[in-house]
Amino acid sequence: MLNSFSFIVSMDLIRSMPKHKRIVNEWDAGADSWSDFVRQGKDFFRDELNNPGMFHIIGNVTGLTVLDVACGEGYNTRLLASKGAKVTGIDFSKKMIKSAKSQEEKDSYDIDYYVLDSKDLAMFTAESFDLVTCFMALMDIEDYDATISEIARVMKNNGRFVFSITHPCFEYNSTSQTLEKNPKYFEARSEKVPWNMERLLEPFETTSFHRTLTDYSNTLCKHRLLIRRLFEPKPTKNGSAKFAPLEHVLMTPHSIIVETVKNSYSRNEDHEECLHP
Repeated sequence: MLNSFSFIVSMDLIRSMPKHKRIVNEWDAGADSWSDFVRQGKDFFRDELNNPGMFHIIGNVTGLTVLDVACGEGYNTRLLASKGAKVTGIDFSKKMIKSAKSQEEKDSYDIDYYVLDSKDLAMFTAESFDLVTCFMALMDIEDYDATISEIARVMKNNGRFVFSITHPCFEYNSTSQTLEKNPKYFEARSEKVPWNMERLLEPFETTSFHRTLTDYSNTLCKHRLLIRRLFEPKPTKNGSAKFAPLEHVLMTPHSIIVETVKNSYSRNEDHEECLHP
């Protein structure tokens, strides 16, 4: 386990790197801690809030070809495979994919994992997947326009892209452990995310990118992905009763889930209709 001095030195070295490399290295640095956090049931926001909502929207995946974008150590990738899908998981973090592959050797779900940046999916042919998922990660992807463009390319016609993100209208106050209105909602920006909960093996830091719901909607429309459903999940009864931070989510949404469908027959070539005044 890192002591506080080692953590500070490690973060300083990462911050001195070029931006994209720095973001990758942030997740590499946190990979071991993150894997333990997820696999040991410490991530109650995932288990009692976001995953129940996502899998409700995703529905039956039996027999589907699925691409799980920004799969991390593969927790949700494995859940998709356990439900009958043929799944491929990608992530730009070598350490995350190494962890995912290590678990795959034990579980044998027939999942293919690749170290891959989501903005360049050239290894996959067009219209390869019935479903693309991205669990609570699109807000952490810097070039989300290129990522969504590539996702749309590899989706089959009438295929779905389902993703969840932290709700951009609100932000989490780590001091009060409550969700508050975002005072700078219309300001696109990058933000540091400190992962320093006591239930983590060791702290780490990542980068997130704030965008408005309009930004996401316009980009999806630009790439002919039509929004079919929006869902703001609430915690399970068990979760809200057992974990105090989830009580606040009964009143204010922590996340939003978006289900989109690929429409290859859009007649709009310049995408002007996607731009709001």
